[in-house]
Amino acid sequence: MCGITGWVDFSKNLIANKEIIEDMTDTLSRRGPDSYGYYVNKEVLLGHRRLIVVDPEGGVQPMIKIIGNKKYVIVYNGEIYNTEEVRKRLLDRGHSFSSYSDTEVLLTAYIEWKEECLQYINGIFAFAIWDEDNRNVFLARDRLGIKPLFYSIKNNSIVFGSEIKALLAHPEIQPKVDRDGLLEIFGLGPSRSLGSGVFKDVLEIPPACYLIYSKTGTRLREYWKLRAVNHAESFKTTIEHTRHLVVDAIERQLVSDVPVCTFLSGGLDSSAISVLAGEVFKRESRGRLKTFSIDYIENDKYFKANDFQPNSDSYWVKQMVNFIGSEHQNIVIDNDKLASALKESVIARDLPGMADIDSSLYLFCKQVRKKAVVALSGECADEIFGGYPWYTKQEDIYCNTFPWSKSIDERRKILSKDFSKLPLEEYVASKYKESIKNVPKLEGESSIEQKMREMFYLNIKWFMITLLNRKDRMSMANSLEVRVPYADHRIVEYGFNIPMEMKFCDGIEKGLLRKALKGILPDEIIQRKKSPYPKTHHPEYTRLVKMWMIEILNQNNSPILKLIDLDKVREIVLTGGASYTKPWFGQLMTGPQLIAYLIQLNIWLKEYNVEIIY
Repeated sequence: MCGITGWVDFSKNLIANKEIIEDMTDTLSRRGPDSYGYYVNKEVLLGHRRLIVVDPEGGVQPMIKIIGNKKYVIVYNGEIYNTEEVRKRLLDRGHSFSSYSDTEVLLTAYIEWKEECLQYINGIFAFAIWDEDNRNVFLARDRLGIKPLFYSIKNNSIVFGSEIKALLAHPEIQPKVDRDGLLEIFGLGPSRSLGSGVFKDVLEIPPACYLIYSKTGTRLREYWKLRAVNHAESFKTTIEHTRHLVVDAIERQLVSDVPVCTFLSGGLDSSAISVLAGEVFKRESRGRLKTFSIDYIENDKYFKANDFQPNSDSYWVKQMVNFIGSEHQNIVIDNDKLASALKESVIARDLPGMADIDSSLYLFCKQVRKKAVVALSGECADEIFGGYPWYTKQEDIYCNTFPWSKSIDERRKILSKDFSKLPLEEYVASKYKESIKNVPKLEGESSIEQKMREMFYLNIKWFMITLLNRKDRMSMANSLEVRVPYADHRIVEYGFNIPMEMKFCDGIEKGLLRKALKGILPDEIIQRKKSPYPKTHHPEYTRLVKMWMIEILNQNNSPILKLIDLDKVREIVLTGGASYTKPWFGQLMTGPQLIAYLIQLNIWLKEYNVEIIY
């Protein structure tokens, strides 16, 4: 995995501005610690930071390929999982290759098919190709938005990069946040509208989209979308088909020239990945699979079960380690470090995030990186196969808003008088309605079937993207590439059209996936009730974030003060978050997590020197 940057301007000579692209690229050094490179031309500057995973010698970037008298240059962040299939197609069409890297295959695919190349590719990617003959830059992002790509168009030029910090290193892009940015933060955050970069003039290529920038203008197109089709397969065939897709996606994503591991929680999704990865390791004589789990100091002492988190992971992890025979490490997070890393996680994300749900993952990835360069993780199965409580609770199915964010009125109450008039409800409602209009449906479906289509669509386009953003930023900030097999677009396409009675067979969340994994996993894992990413329950963590937030409230120069109602926030802090009863977001952001989120907001405003335009 890597980091990319670029600047294209048809009105000036950019050669003298190489130091700007160097500065932009340097901000991404953690995404690519192994090497760097630049392409310098009168009209285009490209930068690349590389994390070597495949073909150390042949995958150097920026990569240039000349066909006849036509030159093409690529900077690329990602992995293509069907590289050899695409390579064979291109060889059959007369192309040749000088390396075995997926970078050259991707560049050659563009040369052959132009924007249609995206239809042939299975992978996670964000890349830019400078087409010198046509004098345009082609920017593209993978179907599910696993890899990021931000851009800004100003003053006859386009500037782009893997992270927002790269754009902010350009002198023409300032850390300003206007009304829409505030609505994103307080109405939707830590989620974001597709395409929003929160900062003024900063946008993101939406998932499954490409952008062509040329002297004649800008063209943004969606190249892939979910379709509603009749599911004609029998229940038995559906189970077999699901099993095949899941197994194939996992096995494809184990390709690497560097050490690979898996994240293991003892839940259904990560356990399946770890078992299948372990079998491939044995079959290919790759040694014992390394697995990693996360826990918190004394969490066994303070854990309290609830509807969202019915049990802890430790017992189930031990069962799976014994079953797989993996070389396992349980990474235990310290409360002091967990609180301290709130700052690092904001800088990794460039925005306020998911509080200690972010900082714990940041610390976890930091430790994993000592033993591996690539990891496979179980994200996205819940969104595709129906693993969250809001898939089965009637009040959530019919709530007519994002079910993971029903606290808009409570959010407003923490805002200061000057900002309390922000139209949060209207903004969130408009984003919800806009998404619902795009949901593909079939004629003749019942109202509940249509509602469930909407629910799955919203989860794939909103909630899943938020978690994928988190996973990318926290892992890449530690130079760790994390792959997510369940987000294979073939699984998403197929799963979207499976009838709800099949998905929830046996009256349990992810019932179909459980059936598909029968015989791969032990029965007790198959039957384990869904439990989300673990968080700390230690009172010491609550004490730490309370003291930190009180310090922020008592400092007159804290930038957050002008945004919040001091009395309301002080009440939340002094009660350890207990006075704020609804989760801010998702299942876990309540209590001390909300306080930590406010700390992150202050860190962001201060560290990025954010100017509020309101």
